[in-house]
Amino acid sequence: MLELPNPFGGEGGVIRLLETRQCDREAIVGRILAGTYAKPFVIEDDGARALYFSRAFIQSEMRLADPYALEFAYTRKMMGFLLFLPEPRAILQLGLGGGSLAKYCHRHLAAARITVVEIDPDVIAFRDQFLVPPDDARFRVVRGDAAQYVAQCEDDHDVVLIDAFDRDGVAPSLCTREFYRDVRGLLGRKGVMVANLVGRKEERLAHLEMIRTVFDGNVILLPIADDGNYVAFAFRDPAFEPRWRWIDGQAKAMHARYGLDFPAFAGKLERSRKRGTLRREMSAPSSR
Repeated sequence: MLELPNPFGGEGGVIRLLETRQCDREAIVGRILAGTYAKPFVIEDDGARALYFSRAFIQSEMRLADPYALEFAYTRKMMGFLLFLPEPRAILQLGLGGGSLAKYCHRHLAAARITVVEIDPDVIAFRDQFLVPPDDARFRVVRGDAAQYVAQCEDDHDVVLIDAFDRDGVAPSLCTREFYRDVRGLLGRKGVMVANLVGRKEERLAHLEMIRTVFDGNVILLPIADDGNYVAFAFRDPAFEPRWRWIDGQAKAMHARYGLDFPAFAGKLERSRKRGTLRREMSAPSSR
């Protein structure tokens, strides 16, 4: 790993690259500044370490003073699945990135077996930079295509977390109805899929339509104002209906246990369900 001064003007810190010391540093820095560098890279500055696919898109961030915190609002909201399934035993995460969700689940859900699938070996190569736990009996990172892994997987999972992006967006193999069918197929009876949806409105709507169709419409959509994306919660059981009163009663204790604002999550999820946020988003003009 090569460490250089941060080349972006007006910023401090360092940049870390998966390059040898013998590489053409000037040419590589030129490609980074031009946005044509093909590999992920890390910038560390002002007490934070961030993973980038390009300078225009920060993929993950870790505060060195609190490396296990969930820095982005959408990752905190994705953990809202615990309101519906408080004691997951098997979690599958598609997309590693900087490992924020994987680390959080590993740290706080000691009874869960966690598998993370990541296609890019260069992303996996940065796992130590972000303190991603080593593989062991209950945690592993698998290099592979998420769609292929899901299609071939024979194990049931309680939760599937989907946060799989590269510099070009969502992989084409994850943009199919068959992929979402395979995801639903490996969920247990009470299982839930949680998907981070980002990008152009047309792309988000296409994914929402596939998710809604495959999961028989039993989907709760949560807009994330801070990050400009959406989190979709899709339930394996088409008849599942959250017990909102019970959830409200558990949320305060979960806040104390996990350090996340579960009372606020519960309120937003309930309002989204009752107001039909998914239906309204799907019917809104595409020019919005």
